[in-house]
Amino acid sequence: MRKLLLILSLAALTTAAAAQPIDREAVVRRNNPHNHSLDTLASLTVGNGGFAMTVDATGLQSFPKKYAGGVALGTMSDWGWHSFANPEGYRSEEALQAYDFGHGHTEFYATQFKEPGRPHGASEWHRQNPHRMHLGALGLNLEADEVTDIDQTLDLWTGIIDSRFTYRGHHYHVQTVCHPERDLVATRIESDDKNKQVTLRFPYPTGKHTDDACDWEEWEKNIASFEGIGSMSTDTLKRILDGQSRFDTADYYVTLHWDQGKHHYINRKGDHPLWNEAFFACPDQVTSLTCEFYEKKDPARKLLSFDEVAEASRQHWRQWWTRGAIADFSHCTDPRARELERRVVLSQYLLAVNDAGDTPPQETGLTFNSWFGKFHLEMIWWHQAQFALWGHPEVLERSLDWYFSVMPVARDIARRQGFQGVRWMKMTDPSGKEAPSKVGSFLIWQQPHPIYLAELLYRAADATNKTRLLNKYKDIVDETARFMQSFATYDHQRDRFVLKGCIPAQETLRAAETVNPPFELSYWRFALNIAQQWRERMGMPRSSDWDEVINRLSPLAAKDSLYLAAETAPETYSDIRFTSDHMAVLGAVGILPETPQCDNGIMRNTLHWVLNNWNWDKTWGWDFPMTAMNAARMGEPQHAIDALLMPQRTNTYLVNGHNYQDGRLRIYLPGNGGLLTAVAMMCAGWDGEQRRNPGFPADGSWDVRWEGLLPLP
Repeated sequence: MRKLLLILSLAALTTAAAAQPIDREAVVRRNNPHNHSLDTLASLTVGNGGFAMTVDATGLQSFPKKYAGGVALGTMSDWGWHSFANPEGYRSEEALQAYDFGHGHTEFYATQFKEPGRPHGASEWHRQNPHRMHLGALGLNLEADEVTDIDQTLDLWTGIIDSRFTYRGHHYHVQTVCHPERDLVATRIESDDKNKQVTLRFPYPTGKHTDDACDWEEWEKNIASFEGIGSMSTDTLKRILDGQSRFDTADYYVTLHWDQGKHHYINRKGDHPLWNEAFFACPDQVTSLTCEFYEKKDPARKLLSFDEVAEASRQHWRQWWTRGAIADFSHCTDPRARELERRVVLSQYLLAVNDAGDTPPQETGLTFNSWFGKFHLEMIWWHQAQFALWGHPEVLERSLDWYFSVMPVARDIARRQGFQGVRWMKMTDPSGKEAPSKVGSFLIWQQPHPIYLAELLYRAADATNKTRLLNKYKDIVDETARFMQSFATYDHQRDRFVLKGCIPAQETLRAAETVNPPFELSYWRFALNIAQQWRERMGMPRSSDWDEVINRLSPLAAKDSLYLAAETAPETYSDIRFTSDHMAVLGAVGILPETPQCDNGIMRNTLHWVLNNWNWDKTWGWDFPMTAMNAARMGEPQHAIDALLMPQRTNTYLVNGHNYQDGRLRIYLPGNGGLLTAVAMMCAGWDGEQRRNPGFPADGSWDVRWEGLLPLP
């Protein structure tokens, strides 16, 4: 009896502790990143989601060349794009190639041509252009090897980077912060060094696949001028490039507003009025200034001081962490819990500063360029779904609205391939233009994403907003589903619908020979069912055509009680081509709920085989959370934890929280977003799951406390 009372008392204490509000500030601040060296992989970022600046250990962008091969020092925005000249007049239709995938009609895809000629030239030019550009590097004129005694902290609760160091015997204290709504960075520099200089440098775009977007050697095509000096404290600069930014002009402006300390411009170009780097001598003990980037002049633009920007940032981040969801791992006894909490908190910050703009984000956000700075729509779910689950659905809605602007382009893609509705492009830019690709143009798993994301917004909304969201996104949901229905091919011989003529999420498979990849099959059924629910919510009848596909869609193909990478891949478990890249088969249950197409026993066998035999050195950052979500739904939470924290190169999280992949992709935000989505699911569960924290072992070692998380479907 006494033992029973003790157990009940402990249970009551645990329940009471779980009911206590989480000290959110403590959770956030104990995960502040710290730097003590010029570690090129430890750069820190300030930003507002549509604009960001990444800085080195001096708190500014003093050493962009040194950091180019690490977490590069970018200043990037949603609007800052550039195109090289097109003297050959390459047209996008010249990159199209005809295919017959057995859908009963010819399909035209934007692809890459190997042989020299206009199709090759057109595909390469349109793949490279437009590309995201570096807007300008704001730094200090220092020698890197003379910077010592570094002590740098990013305060996640306020969004302010505090950097202290010594240079040639002089102590520096630099604070850096970004305005939450304007493309503006403010800095306060305190030092007794009377020779200190602030620099502003403009690199020319490189147009390379993956780099810091900085060509420091090209000068003639990359100039700036003093557009006007409004007062002794304000310099307005105009940058002029030879290409196109925002697709109509390459000109944009930078305003430096000095609100404390004297400064004067050092003219290193003689009498030449044009330049691409500026040096400002700042002899006073304290120099504070704001640096704002913008496309068009606005005479009513209010100049802000450092203190005003810092206060706006404090308020913004306090509200961000207070209004959103939070997870506290401090009560866990598993020694890995501390690292998991660090990854979760830092991922929340990184996605807020890189991915909260009005277009879908690129895989390396606003930090440096990958795939020419373009964004990949098959990745938007990994970047953005977590915003709805972690209490910030308004951020997801902001980027999802971009789909409205490119619907005409998506409709043209579907039409030229002989399908109905809209086919969403894979690799693109703000215009929605489809980038030619030998892989991306054949993917289809980006297609259901808008339906899934719209559903997450609907689930996160109150009753009034649910009606608004139904009316707002009904056309996107409907047109997306219409393509999906028309893309599914009826197999008369076996009285079923199949998916073929596509490259699945596991990109090692080929379009011409792939039939019924498992994740895509499950996603087709899930998204078409959601689209039907939207019709019913709006008082409309279900589509009989969609129901026919739902009811006759092929089951997942298996061999030896293991699910195959595709029905046409019986050698899945003996050929490395099918056991590398993404183990997308696990996404069929995990990212998605269970469906009648799948047998849980076979899926559990497949999970175990993947955990023990997959080529994990050939994976990507989001493969680990995808595996964890599958394990959670399969009722194996220990495997979910093991997958999330698996010691693999592509599952490495740097000091700043970035998900490192390799020497090319030093950061990879889909990994961060996938981590947050998986943790939300492991805490809050999914529809029909009654247990709290169903994705964590119930042995007492994972007492995760959380607030505000939403379950997955």
